[in-house]
Amino acid sequence: MADEPQKKPQLSALVGHTNGLTKPASLAATRSTGGGGGGATASSKKLVIKNFRERPKLPDNYTQDTWQKLHEAVGAIQSSISIKYNLEELYQAVENLCSYKVSATLYKQLRQVCEEHVKAQILQFREYPFVLHRNSLDSLLFLKKINKCWQDHCRQMIMIRSIFLFLDRTYVLQNSVLPSIWDMGLELFRNHIISDKQVQTKTIDGILLLIERERNGEAVDRSLLRSLLSMLSDLQQVYKESFEQRFLEETNCLYAAEGQRLMQEREVPEYLHHVNKRLEEEGDRVITYLDHSTQKPLIACVEKQLLGEHLSAILQKGLDSLLDENRIPDLTQTYQLFSRVKGGQQILLQHWSEYIKNFGTTIVVNPEKDKDMVQELLDFKDKVDHIIEVCFQKNEKFINLMKESFETFINKRPNKPAELIAKYVDSKLRAGNKEATDEELERILDKIMIIFRFIHGKDVFEAFYKKDLAKRLLVGKSASVDAEKSMLSKLKHECGAAFTSKLEGMFKDMELSKDVMVQFKQYMQNQSDPGNIDLTVNILTMGYWPTYTPMEVHLNSEMIKLQEVFKTFYLGKHSGRKLQWQTTLGHAVLKAEFKEGKKEFQVSLFQTLVLLMFNEGDEFSFEEIKMATGIEDSELRRTLQSLACGKARVLIKNPKGKDVEDGDKFIFNGDFKHKLFRIKINQIQMKETVEEQVSTTERVFQDRQYQIDAAIVRIMKMRKTLGHNLLVSELYNQLKFPVKPGDLKKRIESLIDRDYMERDKDNPNQYHYVA
Repeated sequence: MADEPQKKPQLSALVGHTNGLTKPASLAATRSTGGGGGGATASSKKLVIKNFRERPKLPDNYTQDTWQKLHEAVGAIQSSISIKYNLEELYQAVENLCSYKVSATLYKQLRQVCEEHVKAQILQFREYPFVLHRNSLDSLLFLKKINKCWQDHCRQMIMIRSIFLFLDRTYVLQNSVLPSIWDMGLELFRNHIISDKQVQTKTIDGILLLIERERNGEAVDRSLLRSLLSMLSDLQQVYKESFEQRFLEETNCLYAAEGQRLMQEREVPEYLHHVNKRLEEEGDRVITYLDHSTQKPLIACVEKQLLGEHLSAILQKGLDSLLDENRIPDLTQTYQLFSRVKGGQQILLQHWSEYIKNFGTTIVVNPEKDKDMVQELLDFKDKVDHIIEVCFQKNEKFINLMKESFETFINKRPNKPAELIAKYVDSKLRAGNKEATDEELERILDKIMIIFRFIHGKDVFEAFYKKDLAKRLLVGKSASVDAEKSMLSKLKHECGAAFTSKLEGMFKDMELSKDVMVQFKQYMQNQSDPGNIDLTVNILTMGYWPTYTPMEVHLNSEMIKLQEVFKTFYLGKHSGRKLQWQTTLGHAVLKAEFKEGKKEFQVSLFQTLVLLMFNEGDEFSFEEIKMATGIEDSELRRTLQSLACGKARVLIKNPKGKDVEDGDKFIFNGDFKHKLFRIKINQIQMKETVEEQVSTTERVFQDRQYQIDAAIVRIMKMRKTLGHNLLVSELYNQLKFPVKPGDLKKRIESLIDRDYMERDKDNPNQYHYVA
């Protein structure tokens, strides 16, 4: 018994708040550092703490007893009953065991206990009566049971791990091959419950059935789905291998069938709305209960089956009507959905281009629509611009293709659009156009310039624009000089200075004419007999202005005298020039007396000549007037129509009627009344005849031939020798209007005939310049 005190080192397995070992106090040895004797002060002593001479041993049954209590605690947790021991004591016990190298055994025993418990759980599922019926509640009950088992398992493993935390953070952490206690629990649940073929099939079938019911519009327990799918995700590959693959296959089949069916049953807007709804629903499923990794393949599957498989069919069935009816929200949705699918934007681009070409062609090609062609083009351009901005997010590809499509259809009918655009500009710039303010007019001109850019035959536009501009300037019908100059500036910016040089020359002539008239008026004041007529003359440079056919008429003596005076004055200042009077462009202000009083008339020169005859008599026949004035037949009929059949009837026609016939008599209307003092009598406008239009177009073609000839000579002069194909290629680069290869060949032949160039003797496709 002498050794007994040494045998009891005060070990306590589950007592108090100790660290598990009650160690005897260390002996403190003091040693004098001074000289001799025991009278050393406290400061000369040092406290030394020494280790045990040997490590205390565990009691014989300590490991077994402690495991028994830990085993009881784990059993209590698994059975959901209260634990007899304090959790902190249990934790301390695990720490004690780990400190004495029992960790491996402890981990093995814990795994065995957990495994036995999990194995026992599988029986309740195998015995569970479960048959998968579409309307059966069994599947839901089974899912709830498996979910409860999983929730219980997770709660149990958290409690067990908290007791064995020291083991988890020391021994397990240092052994990389061992799973942590939590992972061990997952592994056991996966191996013994979820990997069971019957249980796994029932679980996944049940989950898929719930999702199918939800897709069909039924309300389901989403928290149950979230919990179960979270379980499959936590069990590593089970979600990917067993659930996701089947889920995506079923989704694919569902939406493939749904896409086929709804494409037959629904109109395009309703179908697209449904697709959008389905995409939102599936996105919500990912957020609510599916694993995030499923999002990409799931959304791709919906997009492929509901959109990708039907891209062409959707556009063929409904795009034209959406665009015709300008259904902005539906077009926006179409663009957004098609942008999600590979190749969707490309096919939408093709149909967009086809629509613009087809719709635009109906505007341009139909001669019956010529009257409204330009306005319809502007409205159509505004419409497609709005769609691109609002629906297609200003996508550059759509903008560029729209421009190409406009250029294609607008040139399907050569020359006519150019002519009509020139006339439209004339209608907007002419005086009396009260539709628009200056700002609105500027905006309209900007829009017209956009359409103008698409036209190939810009020289046709120039010819008609020049003709109309001349009328506006000479008759003083221009609404605004600022607007005219603004349009000129836009044309110059678009086509270069060469394009507008003649047009600018016309403005220059008008300004120079004003200066000349100031000098002429001073000149007339110095004349002995200035006369009663106040003459104003516009001097036009022939090269700048359109060609006018001179018309010889019989002016009265006073007019002829004034013409001669001006001619003497002008040629005296500019010798060597030749003046040619254009009577068709002349106009005058006449004073007249009626019973009611005096009036003034703004009339053309032809109207003036007719009215002046009535100073000599009150009644004249058509033939007499024609003889006296010398005005050409059709022109005279229109002139008399304006004076006797219009709103201001200065003459009375006998017999009455709208048209002037041979033998009609005209009587001066002395009872003429009008509320205004100065009255403008408009000439009856003869609509531009087909001949006039043809002659303008022919002049353009003639100019084009000269330009082609000049370009060929220019190229050959520089190159000296050139092959036919290279010459044609160079010409296409230099010419600014559309031209056919056959026309170029004719011009080359013409130049060969005129000895500007010659063919090579050995190679007929080779040309040489002739100096």
